[in-house]
Amino acid sequence: MGNRNSVIVAVISAILAVGSAVTLIGCSPSLPTAISEPRDPNATRVAFYGDSYTLGTGATAADLRWSTVICDQRGWSEFNPSVNGLGFINNRSIFGDGDEPSQVIDDNPDIVFVTMGLNDNFSFDTKAVEIEAQITDDLTRLNDALPEARFIVVEPFWYTDERPRSVEVINGWVKDAAAEIDADYIPGASRWIENHPEWMASDGLHPNDDGYAAIAGRMNAELAKLDLPAALK
Repeated sequence: MGNRNSVIVAVISAILAVGSAVTLIGCSPSLPTAISEPRDPNATRVAFYGDSYTLGTGATAADLRWSTVICDQRGWSEFNPSVNGLGFINNRSIFGDGDEPSQVIDDNPDIVFVTMGLNDNFSFDTKAVEIEAQITDDLTRLNDALPEARFIVVEPFWYTDERPRSVEVINGWVKDAAAEIDADYIPGASRWIENHPEWMASDGLHPNDDGYAAIAGRMNAELAKLDLPAALK
């Protein structure tokens, strides 16, 4: 009986372990497969300071995220250290060496995209003052360190049709900070996937491949308005 009980316990433990793993996998957003191709040293270098919507979470492969699509179409060399859940303040533990802005600076890009702010809505009620200050600090720091780069600041993305008051407030802070460094500003991005549930991944939080394709199309249309050349070198 002792051996039989041991076997039963082992089987039950294995079933529970598998069930827990499936639950965790089901709740976790999918990450795109990493790109391993070497960068073209002669291409225009483009760096992205962003969160999961620029990392491409929800896409089935990294080459389907909007940042990679527009870089491929324009012959740009992409550097994308974007981080899931990151905000100017939200989920951020490093300010200075080692943070995402420092990685962008170290890449010495010709063009910098800033696509941050979505996640700060989740810290707005307790950290609004810090968020506003950090938006200005980050953009000023990047601009001071990369005086020859062209900056393109994008209105923060948003993921639901419902919009808390904080969305418009943070969007305004980002727009104001972009003006302070004389950056190009792309408005309206918080509504680009609005009213399109079919563009959302199964987690309900991030775009799927079709959603990222839609974002890439809108982004390219906005870049055309800015008369942004395909290459700077």
